[in-house]
Formats: sequence, C-alpha cells, structure tokens
Amino acid sequence: MAKKEIYEQKTEALLMPVVEKHGFELVDVEYVKEGANWYLRAYIDKPGGIAVDDCEVVSRELSDLLDEKDYIEDSYILEVSSPGLGRPLKKEKDFQRSLGEEIEIRTYRAIDRQKEFVGILTDYDKTSVTIEYEDGEKMTFEKSDIALCRLAFDF
Repeated sequence: MAKKEIYEQKTEALLMPVVEKHGFELVDVEYVKEGANWYLRAYIDKPGGIAVDDCEVVSRELSDLLDEKDYIEDSYILEVSSPGLGRPLKKEKDFQRSLGEEIEIRTYRAIDRQKEFVGILTDYDKTSVTIEYEDGEKMTFEKSDIALCRLAFDF
C-alpha cells in the first residue's frame, strides 16, 4: 500500500469518532501534492450543509490528534471543508444517496469521441456505474475508466 493511502486510512480512522461526535458525516480524506506542498484534506458534511465554524471545530480536534500520533513524515497543510456543490461520488454510501440524481462522469479516455457524460444515476455496483439520458438510453461505465464522478449542478 502506498504511503498516500496509509496516511488517508489512518487519518480517516482518527477522524471518524470526531466527526460522529459532532453529528457530521466524513465524506472523504485525501493526501495530495499540489505544487511544492502536501495537503491533507478532510471533507465533512451534514444535512443542511457545513458551516465554517463546523470545519474549525473538526480541524482543531484533528490537528491535536495528528500532532499526538505524528505518523505523517512530510510537512503538510491541513484543510477541513465541505465537499462543495460538485460532491464527488467515491464510496458506496455516496452512490446510494445519489440514486435518481443527475451526475457527471468524466472518463480517462474518450468513449465515442467524448470524455464527459451527464445523466441520471440509475444503478451501480463494485465495478460499474450506469446513467440514463433524457431520451431513456442507458450507458454503463467501468469504475476503472472513470476519472471523476460527481453530482451535476447547473448555474
């Protein structure tokens, strides 16, 4: 297992009790390098949405736990935030909650000369995601071909 995955899993395990104590949901944890900096990001949510104060409370508690456990070798920037409007669908609970919702899928490689697809999420399993277009046509994607899957939003 890669260092990145180990850090994400350990952080998720540390964070779950904190998030649950406050009645929030842990959406995702990611450890990524952007430019010269490493970022440890935790995305939290709750019905009605997350406020800045919610993020601050979780960030302080998580920061203390991370200082205590000290398992991340690199220096990094900790961020706790809402998943935002374009919430990614990664875990089973994300797909379950989004059944019947409009989602956006971006693929690594073009399929029929396009890489972006928008439709209603009608089905999913461990390896695939199925959407339905307005005309009733369905399309199934292998999860391994999906670069991004998130709720669609219109402005």
